[in-house]
Amino acid sequence: MNKRFFLKTAAALSVASALATAHAQTVTPIKFQLDWRFEGPAALFVQPAAKGYFKAAGLDVTIDSGNGSGGTVTRVASGTYDMGFADLAALMEFHANNPDAPNKPVAVMMVYNNTPSAVLALKKSGITKPADLNGKKMGAPVFDAGRKAFPIFQKANNVSNVAWTAMDPPLRETMLMRGDIDAITGFSFTSLLNLEARGAKVEDVVILPYADFGVKLYGNVIIASPKLIKENPGAVKAFLSAFTKGAKEVMANPAASIEFVKQRDGIINVPLETRRLQMAIDAVVASPDARKEGFGQVNPARLALMASQVSDAFATKSRIDPATLWNGSLLPSPAELNVLPPVKK
Repeated sequence: MNKRFFLKTAAALSVASALATAHAQTVTPIKFQLDWRFEGPAALFVQPAAKGYFKAAGLDVTIDSGNGSGGTVTRVASGTYDMGFADLAALMEFHANNPDAPNKPVAVMMVYNNTPSAVLALKKSGITKPADLNGKKMGAPVFDAGRKAFPIFQKANNVSNVAWTAMDPPLRETMLMRGDIDAITGFSFTSLLNLEARGAKVEDVVILPYADFGVKLYGNVIIASPKLIKENPGAVKAFLSAFTKGAKEVMANPAASIEFVKQRDGIINVPLETRRLQMAIDAVVASPDARKEGFGQVNPARLALMASQVSDAFATKSRIDPATLWNGSLLPSPAELNVLPPVKK
């Protein structure tokens, strides 16, 4: 009796172990890098991770902070990361300047339908429109997305004779406040809050978003290594589906989502990051252009125009071929992508 019971138990444990092993083998590890620190907009990624959406999709996703889109693109290209979140212009620049690179990352989903890049100035400078930038001193880190794309803004708005000052990111808003420079480029929802933190009042800051002044560049996209796309397209598709589910919840209730960001960086300023996230949603994720084109997707003609503009503005080694850097075949269904919140009245 005891022997029979032991054998049955052993057999059952063996089957359970085999099933557990099989399940473990179906879980795909994904190393994902953000473009920047764990700030408000990172909620779009850390919430679905914390709530188990990636895990339920058969993925073991680790999310790390970044230090700029260029670095994220490079690390996905090197194989250090499988996927990432990066500015599309930085991806285009990498493709065009490294035409023979064997593992050039590919954009698989649009998240920031408009670039967050903007020119910011203090009202006391007298700058209220692009033409007022003529002859002014501007400042930004050399790798800033807005600075690199500024020639496109210049051409669209007939701006000339701008003198540039370079600095490390933490000094950008400080130098503007001190009057060392007349205007800066930066992400609107980052630089405005940084200026506030340095004593500026919202009503004293002038913001000239690129998207409002004839520069319809796309912003940040989810990128993936071509190796992962080729070897495991199902994993990329599962990631995008789980991300989309989480993004819908984040946009529906940004304030609740910040708690998941705080879990990743305990010293964040919760009210500040809640505002940053809401500003990002309003300005670039659920923008009028995003509503027109559909969340996650791109307009081929607009993508081609951006590729041409970036080639010129960034003086790339070769021309950018948009067909090689965008793959929308793994996107969730149109019904799943219907996640944008109602238009605010």
